Amino acid sequence: MTRICVLASPTDLAQEARARLVARFGDAPFTASDVVVCLGGDGFMLETLHRTLTCDVPVYGMNCGSVGFLMNAFLEDDLPGRLARAQGVVLHPLRMHAVTRSGVVEEALALNEVSLLRQLRQTAKIRITIDSRVRLAELVCDGVLVATPAGSTAYNLSAHGPIVPLSANLLPLTPISAFRPRRWRGALLPSTADVLFEILEGDKRPVSAVADFTEVRDVASVAISEDRSVKTTILFDPDQGLSERIVAEQFTV
Repeated sequence: MTRICVLASPTDLAQEARARLVARFGDAPFTASDVVVCLGGDGFMLETLHRTLTCDVPVYGMNCGSVGFLMNAFLEDDLPGRLARAQGVVLHPLRMHAVTRSGVVEEALALNEVSLLRQLRQTAKIRITIDSRVRLAELVCDGVLVATPAGSTAYNLSAHGPIVPLSANLLPLTPISAFRPRRWRGALLPSTADVLFEILEGDKRPVSAVADFTEVRDVASVAISEDRSVKTTILFDPDQGLSERIVAEQFTV
């Protein structure tokens, strides 16, 4: 991995770190690099991973942000050696196919989750169909989401959804502040599932759909499935991989 592209978030800390790394190890163009070194937090890492969905370039993150769940520790020394020893994890995104109430079709990819959220003061009413079978005729809620295993520790966990190991081949479906049925806590779906959300009373209870950071307003229906034809690779230091982090997160108090 001799051709290193160094990307950094706009913060002073990340930009100063980038300048030092570029001075020592160079900076290849994004499309001509062997590896992308991403400096920032998890949000900037997610943006960088989206950029690599159209090319086969692995991403090695170093934390210059706050949480850094997807990042390695920031160290300037022996960067080529760390990259050579790093272990890769392949992630496949969810594909969102949203149809608005006016008939416009929007598609987007999500590495964390696709979430539906009420736009106004009234709760949303959503019908949930899995693999062409209606599983919940009416969910009254603030919203609902489908997460990837990698994204199960993000918004999904905050909404009290389950953490899912990478090897489980499962997708958490989690309600957000469910009102009816009040005690429904969601479901674990096989990664091959085709999920369809249909908005009921959309004129009175409008809903938006968000795939990571792509938002579509006033949706009528949203179809979600895992897209195995698209992938990105994220690199971690040995014994600090994403699978271990997801397991360890379940024991965090």
